[in-house]
Amino acid sequence: MARKFKTEVDASAILPPREELLATIDRWLAEDIGRGDITTRYMVPAGARAALALNTRHDIVVCGIDIAGAIFMRHVPDCTYRVVAPDGTRAKKGDVLARVNGPAHGLLEAERTALNVLQLLTGIATLTARYADLTKGTGAQLIDTRKTIPGYRHLSKYATVIGGARNHRMRLDDGILLKDNHIAICGGIAEAVARARALTPSLTKIEVECDRLDQVKEALEAGADVILLDNMDAATMKKAAKIVDGRCELEASGGINLETIREKAQSGVDYVSVGRMTQSAPAADIGLDVDIET
Repeated sequence: MARKFKTEVDASAILPPREELLATIDRWLAEDIGRGDITTRYMVPAGARAALALNTRHDIVVCGIDIAGAIFMRHVPDCTYRVVAPDGTRAKKGDVLARVNGPAHGLLEAERTALNVLQLLTGIATLTARYADLTKGTGAQLIDTRKTIPGYRHLSKYATVIGGARNHRMRLDDGILLKDNHIAICGGIAEAVARARALTPSLTKIEVECDRLDQVKEALEAGADVILLDNMDAATMKKAAKIVDGRCELEASGGINLETIREKAQSGVDYVSVGRMTQSAPAADIGLDVDIET
């Protein structure tokens, strides 16, 4: 009997291994705390305990709530942390996302680090969800790019998946993407694709960037698996889709924002990639406040 698999994807598989994440958290904490939080040390009595809640101050798609908890628990092992709104939750202004209780000194020292990561990832997921909502029903899949803060690649791409996108290449070794400089150095699209085909493992896709329709025809004839339509308007993309006629996949990229994405997604392309989701997402406004319910 054939085994049935669930269609839901566990996005946490994109995150770094736990030991790697904990080592990163240690670096984050050391960067912020230095030799110690002198404000807390001077103002808060030793042994004081705190009951705190993470609250959102606007509508968001939650992302990074477990990582925030890992930060608190790494610095304050005897604290308790309870998630109220798991990653992927569409939380409303004023909602409690998580509650943390424990020694006040440690929790206040870890506050900024936990908030920074949670606000960054939630901001990415929230903006991604806006793009994803605009592509629904178009037949095109929203994907991210490598335009991420160095050191935050896996976390940022995790956030886009939580927001409703799929990942493009995680790194340069994940696939062949022949861009204008590669093509120019190789002497043309046909030459570049031929060289890539000769050297690339057989199951690895070859994608070619094109910004003109004559290049689309050349890339198709050369045997590209995917053609990236770079900075084309929707009308030109429709012409490209007609030329290709399903013989390879098409990705729309460049000049895509919240105002243009739906029209471009409806042009007949298979994918729409948006760098703004990770490059320009505003941090979410999330606070850590005294928990009035405890």
